[in-house]
This record gives sequence, structure tokens and C-alpha cells, in this order.
Amino acid sequence: MLESLVFYALAACILGFGVLVVTARNPVHCVLFLVANFLCVAVVYVLLAAEFLAVIQVLVYAGGIVVLYLFVVMLVNLRRAPDAPLDTRRQSRLGFTLAALMLAEISAILMYSAVRPASAVASAPERAEGGNVEIVGMMLYTDYLVPFELASMLLLVAMIGAILLARKEL
Repeated sequence: MLESLVFYALAACILGFGVLVVTARNPVHCVLFLVANFLCVAVVYVLLAAEFLAVIQVLVYAGGIVVLYLFVVMLVNLRRAPDAPLDTRRQSRLGFTLAALMLAEISAILMYSAVRPASAVASAPERAEGGNVEIVGMMLYTDYLVPFELASMLLLVAMIGAILLARKEL
């Protein structure tokens, strides 16, 4: 009973902080509300006995990502009106086509996961001797190796694209 009450209180805090992130006028306050949101999510992970995910949530999101957001907020002058002209090289048809392809792919994945039998769904093994970290590591580097590598390649491409966009002389 107490666990349910704590969960619902945390869910309300997460929703409240999410609304505050979107509606706050000061960008620094938005980032601080985002940190509070991430910390509440970490507490939910602790309630679910996923301590490893809670630590990763705090270290990666509440630590690294938020620091990156703060640097961007401090470096970019948000008060100044944009003076750059509209880019005439925009390829809106290509963007629309790629968005439609992504929507079709996500729809196909959702339909496939809805119709496949429940026995084919991979389930995590019961709590082993090593605990959560060993289970997550074994599943990540055996069953989910290809999606893990694809996600890392996607992040690498996004990082290179952000660097190229940030360069002034291009």
C-alpha cells in the first residue's frame, strides 16, 4: 500500500515537473525542473528494484545531459532575435518523405510486436547471483548487441552532424 502511494506521488511529481519544464519562462529554471524530473524517475527505478538503472539515470541524465543543456543555454543568447535569413536550400520534400518512412517503420514495428506470440518475447532471466548489472550486461552484449551498436552509430552520426552545424565557416 505504501509503495503504491509513493509511486503515485512520484508519478504526480514527474508529471508536474514535466509541465514546469515546458511552461517555465526562464531557460535555467527549465533545466532545473528537468533535473528534478530525472531524479524522480531515478527514485521510481529504485522502487522497481532496478538500482543500476537508477544510478545510470542520475549519472548520465541528471549529470551529463543537464550540464550539456546548461552550457548550451549559457552560450546561446536566447534574448536576441534570430537574424539569419531563411535557408533557400531546404529540402522539405525529402524531409517529409523521410518522416513518412520513419512513421511507416515505427508502425510496422508496433504491428509486428502486437501480433507475435507472447512466447517469442525475450524475457529477462530471474535474479541471478550477480544481480541487475550482470543481467543487463549479458542481455545487452548477447541478445541486444545489434540494436546497441546501431544506437551507438546513430549517436555518433548525430554528434558529427551537430559539430558540423555548429561550425561557423561551413
